[in-house]
Amino acid sequence: MKTIFFDFNGTIINDVDLCLNILNEMLKENGLEPITLERYREIFTFPIKKYYEAAGFDFKKKTFEALSDDFIKLYQKASLECPLYDNVRESLLKFKKNGYCLVCLSASQIDNLTEQLVHFNIVQYFDAILGISNIYAASKVEIGKKYLEENKINPNDAIMIGDTLHDKEVCDSMGIKCVLFDKGHQSHRVLESAGVQIVSSYNEFLKFVASYK
Repeated sequence: MKTIFFDFNGTIINDVDLCLNILNEMLKENGLEPITLERYREIFTFPIKKYYEAAGFDFKKKTFEALSDDFIKLYQKASLECPLYDNVRESLLKFKKNGYCLVCLSASQIDNLTEQLVHFNIVQYFDAILGISNIYAASKVEIGKKYLEENKINPNDAIMIGDTLHDKEVCDSMGIKCVLFDKGHQSHRVLESAGVQIVSSYNEFLKFVASYK
């Protein structure tokens, strides 16, 4: 492996509780019942619109775009108080010292993503930061594929770690290997359906990548 792609939300930053709290606040404001963490990690999915529907929102009463605007207004500033997962910074440093090209590939809006990476003092580890141009959580498939093509990266030399089945879809579209992290937005049970390596820590991920040298 020469290039490692990292999802951000639920993979680098532990924002699961924050996202659940915001969701429940939005549900309450719209006269709906809150959900548990367990339920959240079972229904979270991409596109985000499907996850909102599963949570109970009626887009005839409030549009998906309006809900997305509400979420980001509550999320961005609060996200800067979230913790990184254990050993994220140390792992990024080890990967860099071992000569890997590191890329952050996220469905987050690019300016928000950059702000977060700078705030957490890990932006310097990444050779590229790839995010979307609007806040409506469009697919990150195309920007990932474009990066591979523009940088002439052999897909066989790349791997991605993410925390959702969508990350597996992204990897499949890019033709790269996928590893899923089970401490993020989807449960281990949900992730098992992807049929790929699942890790529960960055130490496990380091060992997995090293095994492909």
